[in-house]
This record gives sequence, structure tokens and C-alpha cells, in this order.
Amino acid sequence: MTKRNASKAAQTTTDQGDSAGNDSSKVGKTQLVDLVTDRTSLNRKQSAEAIDAALGIIVSALRDGKSVGLPGLGTFAVRATAERTGVKPGTSERITIAAGKKVGFKVASTLKGNL
Repeated sequence: MTKRNASKAAQTTTDQGDSAGNDSSKVGKTQLVDLVTDRTSLNRKQSAEAIDAALGIIVSALRDGKSVGLPGLGTFAVRATAERTGVKPGTSERITIAAGKKVGFKVASTLKGNL
């Protein structure tokens, strides 16, 4: 295998993640805890507690119908969805999908400009 092909194969593996279904380009909670631990004076347990607390506050605010703005990242907000008509898979039967709520995210312009 040439250097060029090896590099291309490595990039394909990185893009697709590993065979266990883990996406190597995704930063999970464990990785966040490790990053916070490395960049602060907090130990691993304190970092995990801080992340849990922050995520809990965000979820609680969204449940209360409030939007959550994180400077440099974006804004999470609850948005209402209208009732709509859909098609039931397999039967092609028309069904009504009830109105509901969903969480939306608007990327901050500073982040958008840096991507």
C-alpha cells in the first residue's frame, strides 16, 4: 500500500468510526469530563458533577419553556410543531400527527464563522 492509499484508508476509517459503531468524531460525556479535568483544577469526580449540573440546568430550563443561550455556541429553544398529516409506513394509510414540541438549536454567528 502506498503512503497516499494508507492515508486515504486511515481517513475513511476516521470518517466511518470503528466497527463497534462508535463514531470517533463524536465527543461523549466521558471525553468532556476528561477535557474539563485537564483544563481546570477540578478532579474527575468534580468535573463529572459540574457537567451533570450544567446539563441538568439546561434541561430544566427547556422543560420550563425557557431558551438557553450559550455565548459562542448557540441558543437552545423549545419550538411548537403544528399538527400535520403523515403516511403510515407499510400501509400507506393517511394519519394525523399531533402537534407537539421539539428542541431547536440556533448556532451562534461566531461559531458559524469559525467552522
